[in-house]
Amino acid sequence: MAWISLILAGLCEMFGVAMINKLHKDRNWQSLLLLILGFGSSFIFLAYAMETLPMGTAYAIWTGIGASGGAVLGMLLYGESRDWRRLVFIAMVLGAAVGLKLVS
Repeated sequence: MAWISLILAGLCEMFGVAMINKLHKDRNWQSLLLLILGFGSSFIFLAYAMETLPMGTAYAIWTGIGASGGAVLGMLLYGESRDWRRLVFIAMVLGAAVGLKLVS
């Protein structure tokens, strides 16, 4: 259950990052509320996951999902560059998080 919670935390982190961009464009209270909901949910799920998982592993996976997921969302939703080098580095971030899990 901790791993599911950690994945949900990462997905909520991605949502929160997307809402930062939405808030910059819309400047309304709904966008702000969604931003707070996204990041708040992310921290709650992360805290739950860290009751079982080691802090270093949980944090690395959470930030990996959030950072790489945010970059992918930027590519899909906001027209950011899809250069193959960006994709390689995103894969490296995810690979490092998985590698940390494998050695711990």
